[in-house]
Amino acid sequence: MNKVDVNRSESYNAPGHFDVRAIRLHGPHNECKAFTLGMSHFLPGGGTDYVEPPVELVYFILEGEMTIMDKDGNVIEVLGKHDSMHFAAGEGKQILNKQNYPATMLVIASPLPQKD
Repeated sequence: MNKVDVNRSESYNAPGHFDVRAIRLHGPHNECKAFTLGMSHFLPGGGTDYVEPPVELVYFILEGEMTIMDKDGNVIEVLGKHDSMHFAAGEGKQILNKQNYPATMLVIASPLPQKD
């Protein structure tokens, strides 16, 4: 077992993210090997660049709303409070908080693929 105190969790700057504060909750840094769990707070206008991550992801919205878009900026889906969305490894997207209030999202990610 491993309890995590959110107030003692490590914050980090995720590449390709802007106007966001991300914190690590569970992952290899505290002996969780099957997945990582983080929480991201997106300011209004905050989001990510287009990316095709090599891992599976699940987004779960705790507060606010996040817009999921393709590489051309076309809206794929809008996720509201308590909505979630799964992304296969390599599935591309960009996300943006288009609201005038912060959005909070849990991010669950599979481990990075092993290199040969």
